[in-house]
Amino acid sequence: MDSTSPITTRLDAATLETLDRLGERYDRSRSWLVAQAVRQFVEREAEMLAIIEEGERSAREEPLISHEEMLRLIDAKRAELRARRDKAAA
Repeated sequence: MDSTSPITTRLDAATLETLDRLGERYDRSRSWLVAQAVRQFVEREAEMLAIIEEGERSAREEPLISHEEMLRLIDAKRAELRARRDKAAA
């Protein structure tokens, strides 16, 4: 099992009250609820950071395309999706 480490944080009274209500409703401790919230935040932010870093790497290493070329690519993709949808509807 993973080891855990305690942390300390301060919450305003309203947030703490809501946290306690949630804990009662879900039969979970404050600690469990806070750990879940932090875990979800960390996963989401790490994923976003990875996407940003990949975009930055791509911008440095790969040739960029013009705005006009991007519009052409988008239009082609839309046409492809429209054709696929029309075919499925027929």
